Amino acid sequence: MMSSPNISFDSIPSSIRKPGKYFEFNTRLAVRTLPGNLQKVLVLGQKLAAGSQAALVPVDVFSDEQAAQLFGRGSQLHLMVRAAIKANPYLQLTTIGVVDPAGSAASGTTTLAGTATGSGVVSLWVGANRVDIAVNSGDTAAAVATALAAAVTAKPDIPVNSVAAAGVVTHTCYHKGTVGNDIKLVASCTAPGLTATVATLTGGTLDPDYTTALAAVAGAGHNIIVAPLSSQAHLTALRTHLDFVSGPMEQRGATGVFGWPGSLATGTTLAGQINGGRVTGAWYRGSLRLPCEIAAAYAAVIASEEDPARPLNTLELAGLDVTTIDQRPIRTEQENALNNGLTPLEVGPGDKVQIVRAISTYTKAADGTNDVSLLDITTIRTLDYVRKACRERISLRFPREKLSERTPEKVRSELYDVLLKLEELEIVENVEANKDGLLVEFDSQDVNRLNAKIPADVVNGLHVFAGRIDLLL
Repeated sequence: MMSSPNISFDSIPSSIRKPGKYFEFNTRLAVRTLPGNLQKVLVLGQKLAAGSQAALVPVDVFSDEQAAQLFGRGSQLHLMVRAAIKANPYLQLTTIGVVDPAGSAASGTTTLAGTATGSGVVSLWVGANRVDIAVNSGDTAAAVATALAAAVTAKPDIPVNSVAAAGVVTHTCYHKGTVGNDIKLVASCTAPGLTATVATLTGGTLDPDYTTALAAVAGAGHNIIVAPLSSQAHLTALRTHLDFVSGPMEQRGATGVFGWPGSLATGTTLAGQINGGRVTGAWYRGSLRLPCEIAAAYAAVIASEEDPARPLNTLELAGLDVTTIDQRPIRTEQENALNNGLTPLEVGPGDKVQIVRAISTYTKAADGTNDVSLLDITTIRTLDYVRKACRERISLRFPREKLSERTPEKVRSELYDVLLKLEELEIVENVEANKDGLLVEFDSQDVNRLNAKIPADVVNGLHVFAGRIDLLL
């Protein structure tokens, strides 16, 4: 009796009659490993008219200087690229720029008063950019203001235009929109007889609509998207985009990142308004960096870790400024942030800015119940990778498979193998204990469809260790 055929051919037909020895190549069984997990980052931001890159056209960027040429030196997008590459020089980075909205640009002032009776220095911080002016005895406020404006102008990376008049330097953001409202001004003067005071930038109105920019890259498959603005409206639009591209139909899993240098109360309120398992926000109170720069650095560090299950605790965000001691959160504030969807950053040994624990903004289920299922951002990243590994294995093994009674078991065997390999890498665990829950079955309505249930016990991070020390006398 002839057995049923177990060998199928793609290119050699069964109707051959001419004698010969025919061989074809089958590459479907070649890959027995898991796929790579290179993290591609997308940065959105405003560009200047001086930039050579057209708006809404994505482009890969590899250096700070390239970003300056493409989007304008000192533009929001240039500053974000600089922060990202500083934090991770080997980043796979794509950018897409938008033009300014039809609003107003934020402006602020530095006011010099008096006449110097001795020598000293006037120092001005525009964001995290410092400018120093030497002052000699007899210098008037007007003269120092003129020199200060010229010094700021000589550094085009500083994102403001500065003009002096009668001892007052007016700083106007390069961009229209609310982005300029986040630029901080700090001034000091060591010359006796002369004072320097600031009024920080305000008055920026309207924001770009990033919906079109996100739609332009919806099919590109970026893993991490950096939010240029930290507002409820923009983060909600980002959350909607992430849910779409990461959903079961599109399957391009991605996370969104924002930065928050403001207060704990406003930051946790914002996180609660987003409440998304794919959105994470870095809280760094008192930073002179723009929220978009904090976000870019945070995203770059997340991308540096290709193991989706490995915690990001203590990783450094190189390039961020070191905040003053009075701005550094105490332990109870960090606990509050971690219980309310905000990722704290802290200044660690060596004045390195570090991640305390990377969490998502998701804290509550739809009915308002507290839900820790997606607390750590590593959880959704792990699930995305498990899905990718299973999907790619099935695509490779069964590109043109017939659906017979034997097919479900073959598919189950491949999925089981993927889970075992994921367990070897400590991405999932307890595969053997959960194997009875791995089911592959025919669909009850579609005769051409298989359904699978894949248990994924993700490996958790070691975040807390508790020990009791017993005194023995």
